[in-house]
Amino acid sequence: MTSYQPTVLHQAPSTSQELLTVPQVMARLQLGRSAVYDLLRTQQLASITLGRARRIPARALTDFIRARLDQEAA
Repeated sequence: MTSYQPTVLHQAPSTSQELLTVPQVMARLQLGRSAVYDLLRTQQLASITLGRARRIPARALTDFIRARLDQEAA
């Protein structure tokens, strides 16, 4: 008798591939909507646009925080 191994068709995205909404970024940074959109507008925080929706890769948020910490340390 042959053992059946299910095939994984869909895996949850890893943290580095996760896309965040503006409200999620607002909550994580504890900033207001306009402050987050200012960061996006000035390209301090990277994002992509899907239709009319703006999404921020979790990796971009991590990189932004790391860069700000490095600026503060310098």
